[in-house]
Amino acid sequence: MSELTYDSLMDDGNYLGSERARMENKVILDELERKKKARNLAVPTDDNKVKARLREIGEPITLFGERAADRRDRLIYVLSQINAARGDDHPMEEASSEESEEEGEEFYTEGSLELLQARRNLAEFSLPRAQKRVAQQRIDSKIPLGRIIDIRKKVFAVVKRFGNIGSQIGDERPISQVRFAPNNKILATGSWSGTVKLWNVPACTTIRTLRGHGDRVGGVAWHPQATLTQEEGLVNLVSGAGDMCVNLWSLNSDAPLSVMKGHADRICRVAFHPSGSFVASASFDTTWRLWDVNSSKELLLQEGHSKEVYAVEFQGDGALIASGGLDAVGRVWDLRTGRTAMVLDGHVQGIFGIDFSPNGYQIATGAGDDTIRIWDMRSLKALYTIPAHVSNVSDVRFFRADALPPFKPKGESADILMNGITEDAGADKSHDAEDEIQEWKYRSGLYLASSGYDGYVKLWSADDWQLLRTLTTDSGKVMSVDMTSDGELLASGTYNRNFQLFAPEDVPV
Repeated sequence: MSELTYDSLMDDGNYLGSERARMENKVILDELERKKKARNLAVPTDDNKVKARLREIGEPITLFGERAADRRDRLIYVLSQINAARGDDHPMEEASSEESEEEGEEFYTEGSLELLQARRNLAEFSLPRAQKRVAQQRIDSKIPLGRIIDIRKKVFAVVKRFGNIGSQIGDERPISQVRFAPNNKILATGSWSGTVKLWNVPACTTIRTLRGHGDRVGGVAWHPQATLTQEEGLVNLVSGAGDMCVNLWSLNSDAPLSVMKGHADRICRVAFHPSGSFVASASFDTTWRLWDVNSSKELLLQEGHSKEVYAVEFQGDGALIASGGLDAVGRVWDLRTGRTAMVLDGHVQGIFGIDFSPNGYQIATGAGDDTIRIWDMRSLKALYTIPAHVSNVSDVRFFRADALPPFKPKGESADILMNGITEDAGADKSHDAEDEIQEWKYRSGLYLASSGYDGYVKLWSADDWQLLRTLTTDSGKVMSVDMTSDGELLASGTYNRNFQLFAPEDVPV
């Protein structure tokens, strides 16, 4: 490059200070500002009113293959462009007096008696669990700072030793989701081939192949009390697929126990309520639904997203559920009342993964804007934004510890803990074991895992949100990630049909 050409590209030694760069930055900022204002536009939700508004401004009322949600997005875009051209600080579109009155009124749809009873059951189930969680948090708050620092160092030292212990071809098509069973001995994989497979881990031998879907499986979830010893006919697993069906499975049969239908488009993710009595499913039909496991009936059809709902997850207490959509918005719903508890508005691309922290009030969302956002329900805002991956964040999972650690106290301490002896001497002998259990409970929610389309699985601390470990896979896209509740295994499902297992280097496998 000649000196003349070089000088022409530089402005006081800084290329970014050149006129061209400033103009490019201004265009980007103007576009971001337009999108921000577009979100505040008062646009009707009724499709007929949307068409009428499009006709008023001289736009086609519909385009080939355009759906109602797409049409409304087009109206928002056109109005935002008009406002930007006029240089208005306030949106041009104002709701009519009739629409304003309608929006001011409380809108509800009358529910069934089954839903009313379900809400009562949910309240009765969640309140004692919330009280127990808060009581445990009060105990944790009294742990000395020095001990907390020691626990963090010990836990993070193990996390930083995670390494790949093997990769297994899981199916004929991409592995869409991986989930460990509550006993940590079985891994369920859902595939785009339409099958769900159960694997012994860490041996990676096939236990059973569940064939009941006619299209790609989007999500799998375990019953909270699922074990290999359950009686025949009891529900252990749920899956949702592109055939618009939610299937309930036992571990004793290759055929589903029940097939629940109602969605009008592909199902992406499913989740089991902590009680095991309910299942939630997220779908491309812009809704998520709540199902009764015992009767296999739909209890609730919940709207609220303007585009496809991709992710859904229950809070540990069982009182709340969070949904994430391709409209880049997440919503937290109170299952006991049906109201929106919080709107997670901050991502600029669709949300693909969502999870509640075991502390009950923090939520992690992973999105197509390559970031993880941490939300706090107490302050109703985002606490932190993690620039997690260089491509889509496909899944996020907090570590959840069991009620007891994955080891058994030996000798007199074990007898004291099991028999509940409270004498002073017994308390002295069981002190070490009780400390171990308290430490283990404190670990729950101390870190989280994420997967991305950049081919990596990453582990993050859940107090300062710093990167602890980056794990490579043999694929360009990691579709899902999960961790065992004993902290000894981590699994990822990838686009190239494989799943990988990771473990700390000193853990025998």
